[in-house]
Amino acid sequence: MLDESLLDAPEELARVDRKGLLRGAAEAGARVRTAARHAADAGIAELRPDGRPRAVLIAGPGTAATGVADLLSALAGASAPVTRLHPAGVAPAAGALRWTLPGWAGSVDLLLIATVDGTEPGLAALADQAYRRGCTVVAVAPERSPLAEAVAGAHGLLVPMARPPHQDFDDAATAAAGPGALWALLTPLLVLLDKLGLVSAGPEALQRVADRLDRTAERCGPAVATYGNPAKTLAAELADSLPLIWTEGEAAAPAGRRFAATLAELAGRPALAAELPMALPAHGVLLSGAFAAGADPDDFFRDRVEEPQALHTRVVLLRDRPTGGLTAAPAARELALGHDTAVSELEPEEGGELELLAELLAVTDFATAYLALASGGRP
Repeated sequence: MLDESLLDAPEELARVDRKGLLRGAAEAGARVRTAARHAADAGIAELRPDGRPRAVLIAGPGTAATGVADLLSALAGASAPVTRLHPAGVAPAAGALRWTLPGWAGSVDLLLIATVDGTEPGLAALADQAYRRGCTVVAVAPERSPLAEAVAGAHGLLVPMARPPHQDFDDAATAAAGPGALWALLTPLLVLLDKLGLVSAGPEALQRVADRLDRTAERCGPAVATYGNPAKTLAAELADSLPLIWTEGEAAAPAGRRFAATLAELAGRPALAAELPMALPAHGVLLSGAFAAGADPDDFFRDRVEEPQALHTRVVLLRDRPTGGLTAAPAARELALGHDTAVSELEPEEGGELELLAELLAVTDFATAYLALASGGRP
């Protein structure tokens, strides 16, 4: 059950937020600026690449690395294929994840490693494998970590990832899924891919992203009451619901998938994400089945006081600002409301693609934090 009174008690929210979820979301803009400085200090701005890589491979554990790969793939588009590497298994001796390059990877490909830890032996072995194959290696990881040493041995480039002093990185889930980790890992790679001509993320664009994150944090912060706070409002709407996150637009799609992942990992809430228009046939059956609004297959008159409230679907519509053309949003609303299913909508203010993405990520990160804290944290 969601304690809605807690949403409008900033001091109490701060007391129960032992993992720094709200502070991590509020500091996202500062993390972008700090990470951009670290990328410049590492020498990315001085790189003079000789053409584009044939493919970009991304490896790293947890929700943050998955989100980075998904976001970069959406932003790069057809400029170069961005492939997320998945562990090939677990090494029997050490119990560590085994990572391996595709058989075709070679000297014309780029390997990116993103991790908030840096102690994973499998990633160090992957950097060594890339060196033997002739792949260029770039990693964002903590300084003075085993991975940093492996990247140096592979003649690769390391961008140090600073750890905020207040955050407890001993909690693997918080480190991997928290909003601060995402921007700390993503920003240096955006700077790199901008130098390679795969995305448009120059200094001015990143400054606008940081400013948009700051403005969104002002609107979604703990001191702003629920009625005027889009993140608190969304968290309250998602209480005791099964969110169906329907996205429309290139920036909205990865934001929706990350929202579903963080709801599960940080708030312990199931959620499904899909892109419009294919979300309509994919999720339509859930609007009329056991999860439908008002569905109750058992005795209407039984005592429910001691029973947990059943989950019912709620559509969350995340959209880019359309620049013209066809949209499936009216059909999505009609389908949901035709089955008495409530709809929550998020649409960012005007801006560039990175700014739209940043706002959607920020609002949903705050909403995840509020839902986790007001419902007692992870089960």
